[in-house]
Amino acid sequence: MERIYFDNAATTAMDPIVLEAMMPYFTDKFGNPSSIYSYGRESKMAIEQARKSVAKLLNANPGEIFFTSGGTESSNTAITAAVYDLGCKHIISSRIEHHATLHTVELWNHRHGIKLSFVKLDEKGHVDLEDLRRLLETSEERCLVSLMHANNEIGNLLPIDAVGNLCKEFDAIFHCDTVQTVGHYPISLRDTPVHFITGAGHKFHGPKGVGILYVNENVTIKPLLNGGGQERNMRAGTENLYGIVGFARALELAMERYAEDSQYIEELKQYMAQQLQQQVPGVRFNGDYKGRSLYTVLNVAFPKSEKSEMILFNLDMAGICVSGGSACSSGANAGSHVINAINSDPNVVPVRFSFSRHNTRAEVDAVIEKVKESI
Repeated sequence: MERIYFDNAATTAMDPIVLEAMMPYFTDKFGNPSSIYSYGRESKMAIEQARKSVAKLLNANPGEIFFTSGGTESSNTAITAAVYDLGCKHIISSRIEHHATLHTVELWNHRHGIKLSFVKLDEKGHVDLEDLRRLLETSEERCLVSLMHANNEIGNLLPIDAVGNLCKEFDAIFHCDTVQTVGHYPISLRDTPVHFITGAGHKFHGPKGVGILYVNENVTIKPLLNGGGQERNMRAGTENLYGIVGFARALELAMERYAEDSQYIEELKQYMAQQLQQQVPGVRFNGDYKGRSLYTVLNVAFPKSEKSEMILFNLDMAGICVSGGSACSSGANAGSHVINAINSDPNVVPVRFSFSRHNTRAEVDAVIEKVKESI
């Protein structure tokens, strides 16, 4: 059975060029970057070269880039630092954030009494900027605004500059989860009013288990993990040398291919939406799929029936990999918290299809045929 993989928002296949760049650090160049002899210094140089490459691609200073284990650690670090080190006593977020953010802000609220507000969303799932302004205007404490750049389930894009400028106006700290956009869009951090962003290598054909945290040079924070002096005393633990090299190489390739890949994937996404509308009666879409939306994500709402409730299982049995929501919540039974927050319709079954440059129209056609059988 040939597998068709349409769950690239969860993870992507590693590019062979990235693996090739990483391989020497698994075998020959495995020295500990903290060691002072030449073998260790060579490893340290590889990390610093990777940092310079990532900083250049994101138009940031190398000193603002810290390597982590991924988006979850990066978001936890940023949110904790905003409370502990930057004086934020009121967190403003949304109900459709990734759980790495949502569970963290809820923990600060429940365990430590930090005020937590959720900004209103419109019918498509976009943040209501007027409501965000109201929350900032009426807050008596310094605020942390934690809103994701692109939603991993429905694909909606946040107007990051508009939110950042609102935060500047009210002296708020702005943390933006950019896990779905780093490696998928050109980002210029010198021109973006944000204090923290996050990235994860496995979202753009790099390795799992490595990510970044950008910390704007105008803020000073303390580490979340304590121990050695790695990452300029900001992130203790022996560095993931081959992962860091792979992250940088994957980001280089992603930005080199951006214009070609983004156009191809967007056309593939819209082709699938068009074919579903033509061939599947009653189908709808969650989020703003034709507007401010990721070119990689299409969230489909199928009419609910005994057959369609089994659609994920049936597609899986046919070798088709898709999801009902975030991969991080795949074992949960409560349904997607994102879909529940924007659409309480119990008569639809949501399925997320997410694409990469490896997907084809022939695969879309094959999936639609199987979808028709499954509903």
